[in-house]
Amino acid sequence: MIEKIDRLLADARNEYPETGVTLGEPMSRHTTFRIGGPVSALIEPKSIGAFVWFVRELTGRGIPYFLLGNGSNLLVSDGGHEAVALSTARLDTLRFSVDSVICGAGVTLARAASGAREQGLTGMEFAHGIPGSVGGAIYMNAGAYGGEMRDIVESVTCVDPQGKVRVLPGEECGFGYRTSVFQRGGAILSATLRLRPGDPKKIKETMDDLMARRREKQPLNYPSAGSTFKRPENGYASKLIDEAGLKGLRVGDAQVSEKHAGFIVNLGSATFSDVYSLMALVITKVYKSSGVRLEPEVKIIL
Repeated sequence: MIEKIDRLLADARNEYPETGVTLGEPMSRHTTFRIGGPVSALIEPKSIGAFVWFVRELTGRGIPYFLLGNGSNLLVSDGGHEAVALSTARLDTLRFSVDSVICGAGVTLARAASGAREQGLTGMEFAHGIPGSVGGAIYMNAGAYGGEMRDIVESVTCVDPQGKVRVLPGEECGFGYRTSVFQRGGAILSATLRLRPGDPKKIKETMDDLMARRREKQPLNYPSAGSTFKRPENGYASKLIDEAGLKGLRVGDAQVSEKHAGFIVNLGSATFSDVYSLMALVITKVYKSSGVRLEPEVKIIL
């Protein structure tokens, strides 16, 4: 596999010499959990053309890879990975019109939402405090405080699993609770988000209110990947975990947050095994106490 990756990188230097490549990069530097071992290569294409080339070449050459946005929903194992992390970080264009914004997949939600506010555009307030990229948020249909990405996605430009660049209207993105058609493969390149003219002062007031509510209720002082488990039907994961008496439960330096039971946090030196074992323990105990089997919301890379 290393030879395949070496040949890919040699070819890439001829095709797209401006591409960022870091060998043996630890994923702990790129995930909000601050956990994850080294990958064979972290690749950061600087243009959509280069990104599409890498998706096609990685697929065609049979090289394992995973997409990396802001790393806010990933739990990556601590061992070495004979794989490539293909980052959207440099797909960071942001263009506004009178009622929409075109975002590269690597643009953070915070930057897009703040930019929308400055342009007097409303609709992204819910996303302001979500620590992810636009691509990652669309991939999982991220949402908070009554809003979801599907509410504002007009269209998505992507490269599909067959390597074809396509533009999908929002209604064809297969949005559901923390899911989308993009979870079947391919990669998001950019998106057009549909917004509305609004009062920048009122938009800021809403953003400030939502952020204050986040700080009050969520353990933002510790590394985590946000909500660890999906919301079960007719209920909330945090409520079930709390009712099972699991707040504060620890495995190593991983802990069910004492502030919000829906979060597993890294108290400082948690390992992948700590978090993974704690997740399994929570699933088992909640099932035993309530009959509900929780499903992870975080994406796990072994």
